[in-house]
Amino acid sequence: MPYSLPIDPFLENFEDTPVSGGGDSLHTQTEEGQLSLDVAETAEEVVIVATMAGTKPGDFSLHVHGDLLTIRGARRSPMPAGAGFLYQECYWGGFSRTIVLPTEVKSELARAEYKYGVLTIRLPKHRHDSQIQIDVIE
Repeated sequence: MPYSLPIDPFLENFEDTPVSGGGDSLHTQTEEGQLSLDVAETAEEVVIVATMAGTKPGDFSLHVHGDLLTIRGARRSPMPAGAGFLYQECYWGGFSRTIVLPTEVKSELARAEYKYGVLTIRLPKHRHDSQIQIDVIE
């Protein structure tokens, strides 16, 4: 069964937490990595997908505010402390990404799933009736 995550307020406990898992890397929250996203839409919803290898479900948060979506968290390195790197291409440390949503959404109905290092967020679109009846008062 996939892990289901509610949409939470900003994650507050990452600000002073070192996020390096070992090696010579000294990433902290002040150095943030880029989070790659795919954003798509159907007639009913906006779907956002992010790959977050090395991130545990409790190590990130999601926040929807108006037309903005923010994903914030940390990737922790599995390398043993003190290991000497021969190659270091993976980013380990804090990350955040804020995007402008392409349409108005019902944030209270948002759903998120985190499975196999892939985060999928589904935001139902807010539908506006194209015809609104106006009552005339005499």
